[in-house]
Amino acid sequence: MNLPHWVLAVTAALLLLSMVLASVRIVRGPHAADRVVALDMLSLLGVAAAGLAALVADSTAFVDIALGVALIGFLATVAFAAFIERGSIREEDTP
Repeated sequence: MNLPHWVLAVTAALLLLSMVLASVRIVRGPHAADRVVALDMLSLLGVAAAGLAALVADSTAFVDIALGVALIGFLATVAFAAFIERGSIREEDTP
């Protein structure tokens, strides 16, 4: 697929902006659940960035990286959700 360069540049810029906003939500919170959702969003954006890199480089190797990031992001989200549900991470402890 041959996309115009400006489409790829706009997509990369929007991905970068989304990553910055998700990072801000991880830092500011205000609750642990907000941080977990932002971390899940950040892993999803990493998958999208790997997909964009696969388009730019015209290589299928980045698809394997995207699958790995998606699996790790899913497992991290499930683990953090279990910690919150069990009470290991209390809402009062978050700054």
